[in-house]
Amino acid sequence: MLESTIAAIRPLDDAAMAAARELHGRLTKPAGSLGALEELSVRLAGLAGACPPPLPERAAVAIFAGDHGVHAQGVSPWPQEVTAQMIANFLAGGAVVNAFARQAGAAVTVVDVGVATPIPTAGTEPLDPAGGAVLDPAGSARVLDPAVPRLVDANVRPGTADLTVTAALTRDEARAAVETGVRVADELIDAGAGILLTGDMGIGNTTPAAALIAAFTGADPAAATGRGTGVDDATYQRKVDVVRAALERHRPDPTDPLGVLATVGGLEHAALAGLILGAAARRVPVLLDGVIAGSAALAAAAFAPDAVGAMVAGHRSAEPGATLALRKLGLDALIDLGLRLGEGTGALLALPVVTGAVRVLHEVATFDSAGVAEK
Repeated sequence: MLESTIAAIRPLDDAAMAAARELHGRLTKPAGSLGALEELSVRLAGLAGACPPPLPERAAVAIFAGDHGVHAQGVSPWPQEVTAQMIANFLAGGAVVNAFARQAGAAVTVVDVGVATPIPTAGTEPLDPAGGAVLDPAGSARVLDPAVPRLVDANVRPGTADLTVTAALTRDEARAAVETGVRVADELIDAGAGILLTGDMGIGNTTPAAALIAAFTGADPAAATGRGTGVDDATYQRKVDVVRAALERHRPDPTDPLGVLATVGGLEHAALAGLILGAAARRVPVLLDGVIAGSAALAAAAFAPDAVGAMVAGHRSAEPGATLALRKLGLDALIDLGLRLGEGTGALLALPVVTGAVRVLHEVATFDSAGVAEK
């Protein structure tokens, strides 16, 4: 599945982008007056191969959740059980991501790809291994429902190994997580999603994210590592030392993204990379959240450089590694509010900006049609 997904990813369509630029030049506004929104709409036209591109409606947030063996190194003040507890909170609708998703009318899907402790919930839905849909009890494909968060059981293993001691995952486990992300992308798009948003949950997951970002960008671990949930100075230095030790132990090769994910990544990072690849293969935009999404996007770009064409940087996380990742990808963030929560919250806040950029091409009159004189 991974190889066929990568093979389906193609460059942006030059003709559609040229048509979008030409249309912008005829709309009733000064040329370039919408700044970055104009180039965003041009890129989305290139992704869709049409001008104007489809409105990014029926948004779907995919929150991938996993735990991390490196938690044993004291990189987070939060107990590992909080991962499962927060999933229960997502499903009850009580998290920040739920509030923002309700505001945006976005559906929320939580995917257990590697949670280590039992989730206090009534149950999960299986992901169809054939690659199609999450099934309801009657066996028919479920449509997106913004009012009801749901949990998908796709657990590859109950948390990664400690990346300072051994590889976090085997290559087969990393591949399974990536392919889970691809299947989730297919399922959400088949159910009607016109744009996917990345989300994540995993206590300690900013540590492997920093390792991934350092591996793919060549940055020093101190530059790629942030304070995550707000750790003190001693814990921050421990995180930096852990990231440095993991990179020195494994020496991951950035030209081998599966190997990088296996040695220093996490299950949610790998699954998010798959979600991005799946969206790119289907020519559907994927709105990136924060530093976890940025690290996954670097892996996706290493698998398929043209996958960057499907990526939209929702916001600039306060985590320093996020800026490094966006710079490597050549992406500019739509908003910068100092956020560092994760979950998909920043991507959801940026969603109306993306919709607005496309709506301009659909609804704004041209000078000729409005009878407005050009300069």
